[in-house]
Amino acid sequence: MTPDLPSLPRDDQGSPVFREPWEAQAFALAVRLHETGHFTWGEWASALADQIQQAQAAGDPDLGDTYYRHWLAALERLVAAKGLVSAAELARRKAEWDAAARATPHGQPIELPR
Repeated sequence: MTPDLPSLPRDDQGSPVFREPWEAQAFALAVRLHETGHFTWGEWASALADQIQQAQAAGDPDLGDTYYRHWLAALERLVAAKGLVSAAELARRKAEWDAAARATPHGQPIELPR
């Protein structure tokens, strides 16, 4: 039996709520990778719980504002552990994103090299 996937957080009008667009993207990516069989939801839940526990041990006060940062860090670790991306490739793409974001005028789409 597969545990139910999480439902999207919603506001009073029923619209999905994320503080920033990247949070929704990280949420969707984890769900999609699970749906396509790259990991079980139990593996995902364990990876996220481990990440949150490590963050709390390092001093994260767990006020809720860092939840999707933990979500993203757990996702990065899990996809590297599953061999979907190497740690080196992940680091390279993050550096490319940072450079592209800094070079892009505010309000313009960020484009990464292919």
